[in-house]
Amino acid sequence: MSSLWGNGITPPLGNGHLPGDTTARHGDGTNTLACTKYIDEVKGDVKIYPLPHMDVVKDLVPDMNTAYAQLTSVEPWLKADTPPPERERLQSPTDRKKLDGLYECILCFSCTTSCPSYWWNGDRYLGPAVLLQAYRWIADSRDERAGERLDQLEDPFRLYRCHTILNCTKTCPKGLNPAQAIGEIKKLMVQRQG
Repeated sequence: MSSLWGNGITPPLGNGHLPGDTTARHGDGTNTLACTKYIDEVKGDVKIYPLPHMDVVKDLVPDMNTAYAQLTSVEPWLKADTPPPERERLQSPTDRKKLDGLYECILCFSCTTSCPSYWWNGDRYLGPAVLLQAYRWIADSRDERAGERLDQLEDPFRLYRCHTILNCTKTCPKGLNPAQAIGEIKKLMVQRQG
């Protein structure tokens, strides 16, 4: 570790299970988590760069302010109008299964920074990580504001800049499929229009 991160370079922190903005790096030709990519998996010289298409704060640390503001804009938390039950809001095993592949996102933004649509329109297009989070709450049977969430995404740029290139899915270190989640949101938009 010291030979790779020595010379005063800000090291990656994290463990592949928490928000990964501190461990996400571009290396070996793809975005990945530094904490899960072994040096012996890399052929030749090890070259590590910060996530592409983001300003760099220091060394390998990108400026995540825009990404976090976009995440906040989709309000990634449960919204319910009914009074909370005494214990917890239950859901069926079938409804719970619909969240598989959505809740596991650690918000490393590897997918977002691999997306050409985000490179070109990052100030207006929300990007794969944020849209995956938006769909996670739209799909949650306990959330009672799916219509409001879809209203917030109804915009020529926030959602519709995805061109299904699939870089996001190829680079996700957790094996998730943000492109599929974006496609599901688009389907719901069409269904609403009748």
